[in-house]
Amino acid sequence: MGAGEVVPLPQRGAWLADARDDAVERGRALRVSWHAEQGCAVLSTWRDGRCTGTARLRPDEVARLVSALAHGLAEGASSAGPATGTVVLAAAPAPEEPPV
Repeated sequence: MGAGEVVPLPQRGAWLADARDDAVERGRALRVSWHAEQGCAVLSTWRDGRCTGTARLRPDEVARLVSALAHGLAEGASSAGPATGTVVLAAAPAPEEPPV
């Protein structure tokens, strides 16, 4: 994967819509994909159908991320709901990717 290269979403991956936007095609989203050949997960942020940034995480970093998310969900479940300013991500269909 080179800089600026858009690759098809691997079998193990997902698109998550930012809760602040109604339409994924015109809004913000997070793409999460696992790249076994590189031994990493890639988190990419998208805006208006374009990738605006990426982070590659090693398996140990993915475990830390999952732990942080699980703790956050547990805290949220014990309260009345998300705190003010909290961004909640929801699953959504992927915006159309540009041809490779």
